[in-house]
Amino acid sequence: MPSSIPPAFRGRRAKIVALALPVGLAGSLVVLPFTAQATPSPDAVIAEVFGGGGNSGATLTNDFIELGNAGDGAFDLTGWSVQYLSGSPTATSKWQVTPLTGAIPAGGSYLVEEGKGAGGDTALPTPDAAGTIAMSASSGTVALVHSTTALTCLTAADCTADATVKDVVGFGTAVVRETTPATGAGNTTSVARNAALTDTDNNSADFTGATPSPRNSAGEGGGGSEPSPTPSPTSTTPGELRVHDIQGATRISPHAGATVTDVPGIVTAVRATGSSRGYWLQDPNPDKDPATSEAVFVFTGSATPQVKVGDSVLVSGKVTEYYPGGAASGNQSVTELTGPTSTVLSSGNALPAAEVIDAKTLPEAYAPDAKGANIEPLALKPGTFALDWLESREGMLLQVKNTRVVGASNAYGETWVTTKPQQNATARGGTLYGSYAQPNSGRLLVASLTGEKAAANVGDTLTGATTGVLDYSNYGGYGLQATTLGTVTSGGLKPEVAKKAKADELAVATYNVENLDPTDPQAKFDRLAEGVVKNLSSPDVVSLEEIQDNNGAKDDGTVAADKTLAQFIAAIKAQGGPTYDWRSVDPQDKVDGGEPGGNIRNVFLFNPKRVSFVDRPGGDATTATKVVKAPRTGKGGKDGITLSVSPGRINPTSDAWKSSRKPLVGEFTFRGEQVFVIGNHFNSKGGDQSLHSRFQPPVLGSETQRLAQAKEVNTFVTGLLAQEKKAKVVVLGDLNDYPFSAPVAALTKGKVLTDLMDKLPKNERYSYVYDGNSQTLDHILVSAGVKKPDYEVVHINAEFADQASDHDPQVVRIR
Repeated sequence: MPSSIPPAFRGRRAKIVALALPVGLAGSLVVLPFTAQATPSPDAVIAEVFGGGGNSGATLTNDFIELGNAGDGAFDLTGWSVQYLSGSPTATSKWQVTPLTGAIPAGGSYLVEEGKGAGGDTALPTPDAAGTIAMSASSGTVALVHSTTALTCLTAADCTADATVKDVVGFGTAVVRETTPATGAGNTTSVARNAALTDTDNNSADFTGATPSPRNSAGEGGGGSEPSPTPSPTSTTPGELRVHDIQGATRISPHAGATVTDVPGIVTAVRATGSSRGYWLQDPNPDKDPATSEAVFVFTGSATPQVKVGDSVLVSGKVTEYYPGGAASGNQSVTELTGPTSTVLSSGNALPAAEVIDAKTLPEAYAPDAKGANIEPLALKPGTFALDWLESREGMLLQVKNTRVVGASNAYGETWVTTKPQQNATARGGTLYGSYAQPNSGRLLVASLTGEKAAANVGDTLTGATTGVLDYSNYGGYGLQATTLGTVTSGGLKPEVAKKAKADELAVATYNVENLDPTDPQAKFDRLAEGVVKNLSSPDVVSLEEIQDNNGAKDDGTVAADKTLAQFIAAIKAQGGPTYDWRSVDPQDKVDGGEPGGNIRNVFLFNPKRVSFVDRPGGDATTATKVVKAPRTGKGGKDGITLSVSPGRINPTSDAWKSSRKPLVGEFTFRGEQVFVIGNHFNSKGGDQSLHSRFQPPVLGSETQRLAQAKEVNTFVTGLLAQEKKAKVVVLGDLNDYPFSAPVAALTKGKVLTDLMDKLPKNERYSYVYDGNSQTLDHILVSAGVKKPDYEVVHINAEFADQASDHDPQVVRIR
């Protein structure tokens, strides 16, 4: 091949190049005009990003960033850099910088080597530039920057506005991205553009998950040189290993990391779209060991599988353990064959019979108790533990019939059903999560491989047979990828309506309105307003969680939320509700957690025609409100108590509230009675391992902070009641934890508060549905001074496919 023409490019970005002058030739460099990030690029772009180098299951030892040049001349990189930012940046996050030199050939590539992991066995091709950035395998942002100075932007909007930024790729759940982040990245997958280096400024459209395929400016790819063409497989004789040998009797294949040859099986299902393409292979001749699965997923990356359902094939490839969400997530792995080659022996074969799951199939016990240790080395006991049974059927054809829906269909058409209809059934058809000891082993996620989407509510039934292959994902764990989906039969579930408070009853409600701000469509405001007016019957006080500032996620220093609240109050009035007034304390910018730039906070709405707010000035983001003595009024009057500032916050500078919402405290007067209301939104459970984790029981990493937060609120209430033991106190909000959790126990310590959720019938104790479990995150608690509270959870959202918020509101009526 002439030296002036680079070697053939990878198929995904191959193009005809008439002439590409060598970089070293004098005068050959063409300095192309720099195009702002907001405009699709005609020349240099980020072509591929891989952060799984050296991670578990990875072949390559290093992370890498590959640049591509769609232009007709070489692109000079003098003074340029690639930079990396965490997928979830905080106010203190910094961009990491790798300076670049040289140029990207016309129509060619440029390889930047980054951090090296502990695993892998294949080096990158000789890089054109090298850095030491340890990128995340699953979520992060990479920028191509016309500067070697670290960027300071931490939001998508700000990075778009930075004139030095030419291209941005956010992947996974990255906050900084073009439009929406790319999906498909992991330990064994990169995110990569197509052959034409298409740049529409939408990362999710421009990038797909792919087998990592680094290439440098010299055209070298694979592992340091141009790989030899892979010969077409011609064998028709099965190799020594069958699928059950590869799967083994534990969660990790005994052949992990090895290359296997000519493994026989029948293709039972094909995933031909998305970032994780491939097909499932099942052996029609199983062994007699119930612990060994007879199926395996064959991963083809971004390449569409060239096999069909019913093909009898022999497959060769590398045995890989893939961890959805990354190994650090604590999730279990999926045994896969990667880099496959296959021989089709025949087509149109009958598929292995699908194993039917009924109410007796899955064991009652969910997982072995390893005292928080990794259960991967343990021998599978499919007759004892539900997680073991599911692992022993990984990839196999399964079938469920006439199953009740326990988790409403989401936007992706994913629906949770129960295979055990009598297991902890709620009053409305769900499955109650009532203790850590019973995660409900009958739950199963149903998705679709055909594109058909269910639209089901809790209590509906998937009538008939639902058949598919058993997959595993970080979103819900084990689930059926259905090739045949049952028909949705309605269970008749209706939204509830709360009783209207009587003239002498004070109605106090809590409602998480899910990141509400003026950038949301008016329809969301209207739906939420309808819930307040129609379903909650216009409570006197509504404690809101997740009210965002006036421009939502735009990070420009805005912290006020008066426009958000004015729009919501107007929507409530338009629905026939009262003209609410409101009180809140603006947070400091980027200090209270939540969506970056959104500055969520707790807010009180109140009906001034029914209840008065006692304003005491001085409250701000960092000033703690305290309980102080109120002087007696009138002859023979008794000293009382009040708040030093109202509205105010509980000890807002405590480390308990770091990067989290601070409780809002307000003093109200109703018919001459004093009532203290404390609105809460404790830190999220995002740091907890999942119920289906490979560590059992799962580690609840986020609980430590919620425990500290609960102690702060308990201390405040205890001090208040010490000064006025008959005081009426209502503590409410999204506590992000269960009635049986340590934080809720700390909140009620000393019996200063009663959790009203505990007063409901057991099968009604929930306000939220997650992974098919009806559970409680939202609470209303009251002091002993509140006599005979009338309390109800108003189910209008969590059980429905069409929901205004993912939380159900609650209300208590106090005489």
